[in-house]
Amino acid sequence: MIRNEAEYKEAVKRLEAEKTRLSEHKRRLRKTGLTSEQCQRVLDPLKSFHLQLAEEVESYERLKRGDIAELKNLHGLGQALVAVRIARGLTQRELAKRLGVDESQVSRDERNDYHGVTVERASRILDAMDAVALTKVCVETAADPKSRRSRAIAEAAQV
Repeated sequence: MIRNEAEYKEAVKRLEAEKTRLSEHKRRLRKTGLTSEQCQRVLDPLKSFHLQLAEEVESYERLKRGDIAELKNLHGLGQALVAVRIARGLTQRELAKRLGVDESQVSRDERNDYHGVTVERASRILDAMDAVALTKVCVETAADPKSRRSRAIAEAAQV
């Protein structure tokens, strides 16, 4: 995951260099007399890396626009906190200052996706970024056709 503007700029630069390198490699392979299929097999692993890097760049650009995915059962909360910082346009240093902690603490926390962060601490971090997390708790009922109990009853009736 790209976590700051410097990493983003470096990734964009690597992506362009990789694109050029792929084209050059493809051109050289064709000169050796390999078939298109053989060239494809050689280039596939390189293309895979290129596509992964492109996805990371696109993901960072979405975060900068504020397009942050929903969480289910708070899974991915740490990545969401990083995403909010990016969407707010804050640096790790600025967030650290708002939290009254050292920048290295924010860097370490983000590197570990805020592993083990408490709800109270996550709330303080969101407050420091002037962000709000909305939570909705849903309880499955027997009337809900998607509920486990309803599925179990329906499966038992089919037996």
